Formats: sequence, C-alpha cells, structure tokens
Amino acid sequence: ECLGYEVTSACDGSEAIALYTEAESVRKPFDIIIMDLTVPGGMGGVEAMRKLKEIDPKVRAVVSSGYSDDPVMSEYRDYGFCNVVTKPYEINELTKVLSKAMK
Repeated sequence: ECLGYEVTSACDGSEAIALYTEAESVRKPFDIIIMDLTVPGGMGGVEAMRKLKEIDPKVRAVVSSGYSDDPVMSEYRDYGFCNVVTKPYEINELTKVLSKAMK
C-alpha cells in the first residue's frame, strides 16, 4: 500500500484463488499476485498458480520464498510465474520486481 497499490491478502492459495475469481467476476481484476512458495497447512504458490492459470491463462504472479535453493525460485517461468523475489527483501527490491513483472 505504501507503494500506491490497492492490496488484498489471502492466508493461502485456496483463498487467493477464491479472491482472484471474485475480483474477475466483478470486473475488478488483480494486476499482479505475490504468492509464497510454501504455506504451512495450506495450498502453496505452485499448486495455486497451476489452478489460476486454468482460470486465467494471462494471470501475472510473482513467487516469493526464503528457500532460494528451491528449483521453483530459479526456474520460476517454468511454473507460470513472471518474476521472483527472495525473502527477506526490502521495499526497493519489491518495487523493482513489481515494476518489471507488470510490463
């Protein structure tokens, strides 16, 4: 929000899918999604991204994780993501990643 974006939060991938679908149905689609790679006890980013791509092949999402050695982080495009941000990150890095991802 401090970067000027309207933000919606979800606790896991299932909720993100529901929110994305709802936003699409009222013609207020999300410009981009930041998805955590792993969500303890919930749907993580890879599975959620696969389902979002079925709903909207043009969905734009950034994957985020502290597990920088996970193959998804280095091969993020193979999993449908348009960019990656490794935790912990600072606001200036997030700004660059979002700007690049929305082009």
